[in-house]
Amino acid sequence: MKNLELPPVWLAAFIAIAWAQSTYYPMGLNFGTGWADLLGGLLIGGGLILMLMAVLEFYRHKTTIMPRRDSSSFVQSGIYKKSRNPIYLGDAMILAGLILRWDAVLSLPLIPIFVWVIEKRFIIGEENHLRRTYRAQYASYLNRVRRWI
Repeated sequence: MKNLELPPVWLAAFIAIAWAQSTYYPMGLNFGTGWADLLGGLLIGGGLILMLMAVLEFYRHKTTIMPRRDSSSFVQSGIYKKSRNPIYLGDAMILAGLILRWDAVLSLPLIPIFVWVIEKRFIIGEENHLRRTYRAQYASYLNRVRRWI
């Protein structure tokens, strides 16, 4: 059960559901021709870039990227000036992009469900930890930077 406590495991599960829906239950629905592939590719690429930018900031500050581990510093630079959760935003973008690319129309509700699961299982706990550890610094950051975008 401990393996379920990693965001990539949740992302993989939601991706698997979308793939299964598109493969086994397409129901004759689709998004259309080229525009869904283009938009899907842009979302996937953008999500990967966001995640890479966030990981590089963690590496630059020599702190952990793992949820529920104590951080050695509070990262507020780079992409974290624009979003408090760029990795999770990247995850959601990748899921949305794959749903578009696979014409998994019936899987569209998975996107808000994924965001809700990630918020409940990870983001709220991480924010509470940062609030307790970095108090005034985190309060100021909350006023400047939105949770998603």
